[in-house]
Amino acid sequence: MASIHDSHFDLFHLPARFSLDADALEQAYRTVQAQVHPDRFAAAGEAQKRIAMQWATRANEAYRTLRDPLKRATYLLSLHGIELGAHDNTAMESAFLMQQMEWRERVEDAAGAKNVSELEALHEELRDEERTRFAKLGALLDSGVHQAAAEAVRQLMFIERVIADVDAQIEKLEH
Repeated sequence: MASIHDSHFDLFHLPARFSLDADALEQAYRTVQAQVHPDRFAAAGEAQKRIAMQWATRANEAYRTLRDPLKRATYLLSLHGIELGAHDNTAMESAFLMQQMEWRERVEDAAGAKNVSELEALHEELRDEERTRFAKLGALLDSGVHQAAAEAVRQLMFIERVIADVDAQIEKLEH
């Protein structure tokens, strides 16, 4: 078994890359969970039970991080010493800032007009944008262009927030 302090990738014996085989991750997670699940240690001493619980928690955290592309990208950047500072680093390209404002205005206008079909169209547009940006992000990360990847992650975080806002508006209008 790996060390509890190994990277998430090492824990699952996967390459530390953004491009990840989801089936391989799932299988690796199941293998680790089968080895460390607390139920396997029900008859063990308290120390062994505690260690098993720590390993199970560690495996769950690693799996949740690697399964989510944005969390995986953020984690990969942190392995390379790049902290996003997403809460205090809001500097972005002016073209993206303009795009942000346009998306926000469209959400407000469609919500104000109670136009669910416009919100759904915007949702699809944002998902397409997100897919395109994730492909570019993967290429940046896997080729070691970390600063540009960090900028791409911050932009994707914003896009995900707008998608969540669109979903919330749709939910509100449909109920």
